[in-house]
Amino acid sequence: MVSEEHELIRQTVRQFAQTRLEPQAMAHDEAGTFNVALLRELGKLGLLGITVPEADGGAGLDATAAVIVHDELSYADPGFTLGYLAHALLFVNNFYWAGNEAQRKRYLPKVLTGEHIGAMGMTEPAVGTDVLGMQTIARRDSDGYVLDGRKTFITNGPECDVALVYAKLDDRITTFVVERGFAGFSTSPKIPKLGMRASSMSELIFDNCRVPAENLLGSEGGGITNMMRNLEIERLGLSAMSLGIARRCLDAMVRYSQERRTFGKPLHEHGQIQRYIGDSYAKVEAMRALIYSVAATVGPHRRNRLGTDAAKLFASTAGKEVADAAIQVLGGYGYCTEYRVEQFWRDAKLIEIGGGTLEAHQKNITRDLTRG
Repeated sequence: MVSEEHELIRQTVRQFAQTRLEPQAMAHDEAGTFNVALLRELGKLGLLGITVPEADGGAGLDATAAVIVHDELSYADPGFTLGYLAHALLFVNNFYWAGNEAQRKRYLPKVLTGEHIGAMGMTEPAVGTDVLGMQTIARRDSDGYVLDGRKTFITNGPECDVALVYAKLDDRITTFVVERGFAGFSTSPKIPKLGMRASSMSELIFDNCRVPAENLLGSEGGGITNMMRNLEIERLGLSAMSLGIARRCLDAMVRYSQERRTFGKPLHEHGQIQRYIGDSYAKVEAMRALIYSVAATVGPHRRNRLGTDAAKLFASTAGKEVADAAIQVLGGYGYCTEYRVEQFWRDAKLIEIGGGTLEAHQKNITRDLTRG
């Protein structure tokens, strides 16, 4: 259910997106840079800890609020929004619900303001969806733990001051908090990519990286629990990004079809164009209904894996299809940068891969349905 408070958040984020994100979006996409200063402005609005209880400095809001933020930000700048998601959901949300009181007091103040940038390290050069096959190893020593291995495709990797990292300890996945200054920790140069260029990514490299005992997040062997609890809100955030992309592209093609005349009449009077617009509108509304319905069922103590898999499976592909339709409606203008739909099309593709591939969602859904 979308409440009055939710609508107030939507208005606040929409105004921020229009006045602060929109003017800088193309420049950061072209430069391949993440606007850290703008992320810190979201900290001033209280949005970097949107799912963190108010008593601990967060906004104390729910998954629906997180969906609203990602939906509205992505309408203006999906690449920036991905960097926001990596910080606010992959690090802050995961860290908060897995951490203890001492860890929260140590790390939350700086990540909630954006003074420190967070990231999450799960994917590896040889391991993506097959999480249990990860090869980053942790071992105990007298002062805590030592990590060896590499993580790749890590959003916010180049900027991160702190990272939540999964590694195998005694062959059990365990979670650690790694600071930029820890001995043996480094990051690779930025990895060039097709889309989402307004966020940056790199490898995280652990070469005898020494991690203090107090930086164990949760329990030894408890990494899978942390991971699965966070995956659902991550998938909702990514689904909402697809919705924001699709809404933007639908609006672009509607406006263009009103302005452009061909063969003596407005473009929208041609049947072929009506098909693109009509189908795209139906997809946007279906995405909206599914995503917000599922978001109402998800929280730190409530699970809906089937719903979040379905939302991201449908929304990621539908978002890309709407972006593709916008390029087709705009023709040559769609293929060029002026209307930005080519950027949204490039950005949309990532959501079919990151946070769970289409194939992973199909597998999960089928397994859950056939268990019954």
